[in-house]
Amino acid sequence: MFRAPWICRRCLHTCLKPGRRRLVRFSSTASNGSFSPALLARARNMASEHDKLSKEISDGFDAKISKRIGELKGVTSALKEWEHTQNSLSELEALLNEPSTDPELRELAIEDIASARSELGALSKNLTSSLTPKHPFEDLPCLIEIRPGAGGSEAAIFASDLVKMYKSYCARKNFRVSTLKYQTAEGESSDTLPLHEAILEVESPGAYGELRCEAGVHRVQRVPVTETKGRTHTSAVSVLVLPSLPTNGSEGEIDYDDPTSDYYVNPTEVRTDVMRARGAGGQHVNTTDSAIRLTHLPTNTVVSMQDSRSQHKNREKAWQLLRSKLAQARREAREEEVVALRRNVIGIAKMGRGDKIRTYNWGQQRVTDHRTGLSVFNLDDVMDGGEELDKIMGSVKIWLADQEIAGLIADEEARA
Repeated sequence: MFRAPWICRRCLHTCLKPGRRRLVRFSSTASNGSFSPALLARARNMASEHDKLSKEISDGFDAKISKRIGELKGVTSALKEWEHTQNSLSELEALLNEPSTDPELRELAIEDIASARSELGALSKNLTSSLTPKHPFEDLPCLIEIRPGAGGSEAAIFASDLVKMYKSYCARKNFRVSTLKYQTAEGESSDTLPLHEAILEVESPGAYGELRCEAGVHRVQRVPVTETKGRTHTSAVSVLVLPSLPTNGSEGEIDYDDPTSDYYVNPTEVRTDVMRARGAGGQHVNTTDSAIRLTHLPTNTVVSMQDSRSQHKNREKAWQLLRSKLAQARREAREEEVVALRRNVIGIAKMGRGDKIRTYNWGQQRVTDHRTGLSVFNLDDVMDGGEELDKIMGSVKIWLADQEIAGLIADEEARA
């Protein structure tokens, strides 16, 4: 069961006496289908903007206005349906409360009220969903970067397990997945040695939207195969989910030459180092300068690539990874600004790559997601990328949407 965030009304309404706090669970809808006044005001403002822009574009086509109308259309349609049903419900309740109403008509009104309330609840959820902001990277493919953290060799083994888990999950979902990088501590690409870093590329559109909930620290509790006394060890692995950007910037509206774009990287700010690949790999690897390391000087972001024998391919993959990391960092910086503004209003801390998000307990065969509080007790199915992992990820997606809605409510009430 996912937990919605809580709000201290003292932060929003100064009319309460100092020291007196009332905690209220955020909800966009009440049990009777009524809608949050703050969200309703936001929806009506967006519908008003839609109608205004629709009149403007009738005089001549404009690509930007047309795109904005498309973005507002879903909210406008959902609001009209909700208001129509809400008005019908109000009329039925007025009829029911009228003393002169015919008894037979009153019975019909009671039946219609029950139906209208049920329909209003569904329309409220639909309107809430339409108001939830769409993540700008949602429709893109993604890169999954997996690095072992605290825990020594056991962390490296668990990192390898997570690589297999995500590969199995993608195979079951018919996502195209390939290994962009698999590097051991010795610098070799071998799945028989302790993992140092792995990067999976999930090439299917929309993969970022499906998998971004996996970003964070994954903790494992189990008895390592090297443990002779049967003691349980705790290790951690960091998972980073990045948008996978096309190498030429031609897909959709991605413009690598626009300095205001999240995807822009000034080539003069990137240092390129060419070197020989480390580790095993045959005579070619040891005698050819094919490995590429890129360093973005302003942020000190470093990426390296050596998996291909071709320097050109390694350079292309390294640039793709660098753009993805910088785009994600810029997006997260803006999200942090929003969270900082909301932190005094809603009790939510951003759950990101630096936070423990999930625990895999082998002794109890349990997997617990710490954002939603959901636990499943079929660990083997989770590690096989099965339906239990779907269940966990689904609960987190609901949780993420809840955070967005909670933030919108806080913003609107703060403005009011």
